[in-house]
Amino acid sequence: IINSVVLLILLSALADPDQYHLTSAELGGEFEFMDDANMCIATAISLLMILICAMATYGAYKQHAAWIIPFFCYQIFDFALNTLVAISVLVYPSTIQDYLRQLPNNFPYKEEIMSVNPTCLIVIILLFISIILAFKGYLISCVWNCYRYINGRNNSDVLVYITTNDTAV
Repeated sequence: IINSVVLLILLSALADPDQYHLTSAELGGEFEFMDDANMCIATAISLLMILICAMATYGAYKQHAAWIIPFFCYQIFDFALNTLVAISVLVYPSTIQDYLRQLPNNFPYKEEIMSVNPTCLIVIILLFISIILAFKGYLISCVWNCYRYINGRNNSDVLVYITTNDTAV
């Protein structure tokens, strides 16, 4: 659903680029925020993500384990990238302050965030990233368990025990 919303926003931005165009003065730098090439790449990635999610949903519904693998690989890749972000915040804590200074002046709560003690800000960000990583790990576990369940269900080597009152077969 989130990918669909992102796709709609990107397509509307491609249809009317003047509505979403930010000047370099508004951004506080000398670069373009989203040019047409970046919009097309983001649209393609969004379409690919919708396709991967649809494949996983179809695979789970129709009991085809192989259709779930691309979504599982995406989840592993996303988890690895988020882990690298957490490590980079831990190793280079000063980058948070540099990033905050680069934000536009009209960014909401920019001054309040910059006034927070840098060590406390790093701890808050790491706690937030840790919660996200734990949730992503749980979701990876759910997809893996779904894959194993479908694989086991389609496998004829699974033993099934039926018990009755007096015998076991």
